[in-house]
This record gives sequence, C-alpha cells and structure tokens, in this order.
Amino acid sequence: MSYTVLLPQDVVEEGKSFLTEKGYTIKMGKGITVSQIMEDVADCDAILARTAPFPREVIEAGKKLKVIARHGVGCDNIDVDAATEHGIWVTFTPEANASSVAEYVIGMIIALARQFLPSDKATRTGQWDMRNKLPAVDLEGKTLGLIEAGRVGTMVAKKAFFGLDMKVVVYDPFVKEIKGVPQASIAADPAVIFQQSDFVSLHIPSTSQTKAMFGKKFFDMMKPGAYLINAARGEIVNEKELYETLKEKRIAGAALDVYDPEPPLADNPLFSLDNVILSPHNAALTKEAVTRMAVGAAMGIDDVLCSRAPRWPFNKPAGK
Repeated sequence: MSYTVLLPQDVVEEGKSFLTEKGYTIKMGKGITVSQIMEDVADCDAILARTAPFPREVIEAGKKLKVIARHGVGCDNIDVDAATEHGIWVTFTPEANASSVAEYVIGMIIALARQFLPSDKATRTGQWDMRNKLPAVDLEGKTLGLIEAGRVGTMVAKKAFFGLDMKVVVYDPFVKEIKGVPQASIAADPAVIFQQSDFVSLHIPSTSQTKAMFGKKFFDMMKPGAYLINAARGEIVNEKELYETLKEKRIAGAALDVYDPEPPLADNPLFSLDNVILSPHNAALTKEAVTRMAVGAAMGIDDVLCSRAPRWPFNKPAGK
C-alpha cells in the first residue's frame, strides 16, 4: 500500500530520502496556517511536523491520519489529546538534539561570563579602555543551577562539571541523582536554584502548569551578578517581568533562544537591552542535529505505517 506523508515545512534531504527510499510519497504543504494544513492533510497518512500548529481541527481533518512525527522534542504545538482520542500516534525525537542544545547553553554561559558581546562592540567602536571595565568572571567554582535534568539538563550538568569545574545544583522532582554527575546537589525547591546559582538554566517543557512560571518572584531571589539562560520554551518565562529585571540591572544578564510569542514581535522591549544575548530559537539547529531530527521523525512515521510500535512515542493512542 502506498502512503502519503505531508510536510508543511521542509526538512533536510536525509529525512526526505529516508521516506522516499521506503516507498512513501511526500506531499509538500501549501503553507503553515491551520486552514492550509487542514486542506493539505485530507489525503495524507502521516505528518512530519516542525513548528506549524496542529490543533484539533487539523487532526480531525486528517481522516486517514495515523501518525504525527515531531521534528524535535517539544510537542506543545500539537493537540496530543485530540490525536490520542482519534487513535493517532504522536512521535518525537528526544535523542536528536540534546547534545546540541547543551552545547548552546554552555556556549552562552561562557559568552555571558566573558562579556563577549560588549567586548566585540567596544573593540569595533574604538573603546579600547573597555578591556579594563567589563566585569568578566571565571567559571571555575561558580554554581550552575538547573531547573530540571532531563536529557538536555543532564548533558549541561556533565559539560559544566567536568569541562568547566563548575558546581551544579538541580531542581527536578523526578530525580534523586544526576546520572553521571553524582556530585551534583539536588534541591527540594526551585527557589534554592535561584538563590544559590551564578547561572540559572531552564529546561522544563511548556505546559498549563509551567506557563509564565518564572517571573519577578524568582528573579528577585537571584544574585545581582547572576545570569539566566532559557533555551527551553519562551512561555515558561514572564517576559515582561524579565525585561524589567534586566532593564533595572537587578541581575547581570540573560541569554534567550526562545520567546513568547514566536517569532518575537518587532517591538519586543528585550531588543533594546545590552545585557541580554538573543538568538532565533536555533539552539538545536546544528547541521548534525537537524539531520538527526529529520531522520528520527521519518523513522517514527515508518514505524507506525509498518504497524510497529514507534521507538519514540509521545502518546499512547486510543485502541493501540
């Protein structure tokens, strides 16, 4: 039987080649609006999903739909409950980008500590004496606080502890020890992370419980010289309160790869600040990671369409 896979957004050639070599027909979508995807999915058996929205309307329009394979980790753009109700698998690629995101976090920690952006600006504008005025700090002995220690958080802990000689403290109600880093301290309350850390890195998913979870309450607990890094989801941070904190220099700075909404609006006040490093949600988009995500998502589609239990399921569909 021939199956059709919808790609509302393009992926690297390796992912598409995997599908075509297995005999699947690839249908490139017209666009990423809900109405466009609803129209495109009508004759499709699978969706290889990136960042476009896949609400209940899309799922119910896919009368032949058997699987939505997420090119990435977070499935907050997919109505997983609706998919589950309709017997549709949702798969994801949890092992594809963890190391890449962890490397991004470590890179941002170093960039913030060593004042790379203001140093670059000062050098380009002839402010040579700024070399004596920028408050760079060593990382050895500094404390890195992690909010949750899943795949990415655990890798960040390893790289920071073994590579940078940092102390690591973690808040994660589901773990008692960080695998590979038994020296890491486990905190019973997220407040401990914000109070003790020189760098706080967020690694929780966006859910109804975590939306805007981190705002003024936690920022006011941070040391004046501390930094915040968010390469998880923009919705977990109260951006307005973070902006006020950074504007008033109540903490030293931040590095953000994610926003609420995405893409950020053109008048986002964070753009006016010089103590925050901003990137366009590309922490996971290394050449290697996007290949792993595309091929991993394609493998999830192949698993389901070949009547195998997917190796990376995000849900358990009704009747499966």
